[in-house]
Amino acid sequence: MALALTRSPETVSEPLRILMVSDVYLPRINGVSTSIAIFRAELEQFGHQVDLLVPAYGAVEDAGALDPGVHPVPGWAPWFDPEDRLMSARRLRALRPRLAAADYDLIHIQTPFRAHRFGVALARQLGIPVIESYHTLFEAYGEHYLPWLPRSWLRAGARAFSRHQCNQVDAVIVPSLAMAQTLSTYGVLSPIHTLPTGLETAAFAPADGRRFRARLGLDDDVPLLLFVGRVAHEKSIDFLLHMLRALLPAQPRAQLAIVGDGPARESLERLGRRLDIADHLHWTGYLPRTVVLREAYQGADGFVFASQTETQGLVLLEAMAQGLPCVAVAAQGTCDLLEEGSGALIAPLHAEAFAARVAALLADGAWRSRLSSAAREHAAQWSAPAAARRLEQIYRGLCASRLAMT
Repeated sequence: MALALTRSPETVSEPLRILMVSDVYLPRINGVSTSIAIFRAELEQFGHQVDLLVPAYGAVEDAGALDPGVHPVPGWAPWFDPEDRLMSARRLRALRPRLAAADYDLIHIQTPFRAHRFGVALARQLGIPVIESYHTLFEAYGEHYLPWLPRSWLRAGARAFSRHQCNQVDAVIVPSLAMAQTLSTYGVLSPIHTLPTGLETAAFAPADGRRFRARLGLDDDVPLLLFVGRVAHEKSIDFLLHMLRALLPAQPRAQLAIVGDGPARESLERLGRRLDIADHLHWTGYLPRTVVLREAYQGADGFVFASQTETQGLVLLEAMAQGLPCVAVAAQGTCDLLEEGSGALIAPLHAEAFAARVAALLADGAWRSRLSSAAREHAAQWSAPAAARRLEQIYRGLCASRLAMT
């Protein structure tokens, strides 16, 4: 359903009214909810109105009373992931008249489940453009959550699903060039725009790392590694535990703090005990994306990341914005972010080799300091206001095209 631009986006210059639809949002913390919150805040700074149609999470069901632009939809927690909420189809249908009367210029879908079906149907009803962000590489998830099915079936199903959904919308946004190339190989014909989520100015604000170390009961001279993200199987945290075990002969006091939570935590804690490294692990759960999380970045000596399923890896940029050097595997979306020596060391997905890079980083304070400065400079290139301006241009182009067709 691709639209060809027929006139300049600048000809539609009035503030836009946008409806973002998602199956996930705050307080559920992940890359999708973070991206939505960042883009919404920046677009509203430019004068646009951005309303959200998102799941209700317990006490957050009355969020609309606090923020009239948020439409929380009650639902239930799916058995396979109790952190999430499945929006009620009946409640979504009941909202249609209210949303149809809101005179939106465009609908931006953020996730591929009920949000996608509802967003596409509403856009067609209203005759307005619909765009979708493709945040997740689904073919890389199947083997973790449906391991009893053949991998070839899972890959084929994920590709067909993604191709079908992306070709239902007027344009697709992906956070990295690798994702754009992947969707093209799937046979996606809708225009694809590469647009990573940028960093807010607050991401660079100073914080007191000693407060985080005090929370963990660690002295300033204890080597501390950090991982931030959802504690899920696809994040390769099990690899980081094996890497830590390989690191300990060279750095026997090294500690790893895992900031986040998720369905894999219990099995990973058991793995830590089997590897005899439980005394070197700290499980903090989720931390507020405020000064508290910045304190974690400031308090560590290195950020470690081995996920191969990321479509961007925003936490890497957040770490570098705080001057925290990263040791990471470059795969999928992280390839766009990572540059050897620019605040990051690229490591192979091999526990001993990865550990060797971490050991070298921890052993050389002067090198760490140089990488810290380079990390801040590298992160400064990824600006949330600039990313939101680009998103605004994409929106205006779609709206101009739709006007030209009427």
